[in-house]
Amino acid sequence: MTIAEILQLQKKFFQTQHTKDVDFRIEQFEKFKDLLVQHQDLLYEATALDFGKSQFETFTTEISFILNDIDYYLKNLSSLSKPKKVKTNLANQIGSSKIHYEPLGNILVIGAWNYPYQLSFSPTVAAIAAGNCCIIKPSEIAENTMKAMAKLINENFPKEYLYVFEGGISETTEILKERFDKIFFTGSTKVGKIVYQAAAEHLTPVTLELGGKSPVIVTENADIEVAAKRIIWGKFLNAGQTCVAPDYILADEKIKNRLLEKLKFYIQKFNYQNESEHYTKIINEKNFDRIINLIDPKKIYFGGNSERENRFIEPTILNDINWNDNIMQEEIFGPLLPVIPFKDYNEALHEIMIREKPLSAYLFTNNPEEKDRFLNTISFGGGCINDVIMHLSNENLPFGGVGSSGMGNYHGKFGFETFSHQKAVLEKKTWGEPDLKYPPYTDSKKKWIKRLL
Repeated sequence: MTIAEILQLQKKFFQTQHTKDVDFRIEQFEKFKDLLVQHQDLLYEATALDFGKSQFETFTTEISFILNDIDYYLKNLSSLSKPKKVKTNLANQIGSSKIHYEPLGNILVIGAWNYPYQLSFSPTVAAIAAGNCCIIKPSEIAENTMKAMAKLINENFPKEYLYVFEGGISETTEILKERFDKIFFTGSTKVGKIVYQAAAEHLTPVTLELGGKSPVIVTENADIEVAAKRIIWGKFLNAGQTCVAPDYILADEKIKNRLLEKLKFYIQKFNYQNESEHYTKIINEKNFDRIINLIDPKKIYFGGNSERENRFIEPTILNDINWNDNIMQEEIFGPLLPVIPFKDYNEALHEIMIREKPLSAYLFTNNPEEKDRFLNTISFGGGCINDVIMHLSNENLPFGGVGSSGMGNYHGKFGFETFSHQKAVLEKKTWGEPDLKYPPYTDSKKKWIKRLL
């Protein structure tokens, strides 16, 4: 079937009002959860083929996120779906005011290749929670995971409700010609602009989860041991192919050398070797070549080895990088970690502030004043103090970008709201209303109106 035919089926199904039933949504979640648990081997095999990724990492960074999302909505969906009573102002007495959450309708989720299950299914779970029908377009770059998702969904859910559409750029281009009620896209800023332009043709609202160069600042007041350990884990998770990975380090020159030693120590301790079960391959040769071209051999502090046939790039630290270096002109999205020294903390903050707003930002310090200046100076989607990446794991925090790193957010209740329309309803009593707003307008009425309004 064509994408237009699938979409028409989903539009007709949505119009039956069936998806608005909370019990129906809960049934779908229970089914989805069972499928994820029962078919983990299928999902593991696909990520192993695409990335050489271990079952441990696939579960912790992908499947567990989706299962936790489902559990959150199973627990909270009834309360999230109920109309929320809000205050009614004096001018609308005697009356009551409520916000009703209704599904937007037909959703398109375009996933990314780097965490294919999480970045396709987590938005889908939120869309289901809000009561929508959904077409999922995973990235074709991770081909095996795309096929695994299609098998999981298309063989177990009716296509008029959920459907995974396979294909590449041409298929995605055709999908974007259709009119959806919401488009959720995860990927690069470049492609995000294309999606945004296509959505504008139909005035379709969009959520864009993009990227950018996410900085890590390490000040002289940081715990260097903890900073190095957590930065190395976050940077080289998925071989750096993580949208919220630390992109570069700004290190106070007073502690830079100590930090470099500890960074090297933890790379060696964690044993990121070729064919290691806890170190991922680069997704394809195109990205391999792009990353290799960012390395300045003269500035390698540690690492730099690679094997193109295995798509392996050793974790690499680059020292004494400056803002004009080639590696600082684009998001790295790979296992290269540039380190820029700074003398003045405020100048370091200023350098971040004058560039594009990052998806994430991280600070390592135990100084309260430095924490406050960081939070009050830098605009970023989300981040951590004295850790990296882990803010994503808290469903009580919204996840999303700002500026060129994205728009809109999701996770937890924020995902439910992203895929819902908040319908405002004022209900008035049919008695007790003064006639102040009705003609004829008099000076006496005007005085009363001024007091009330």
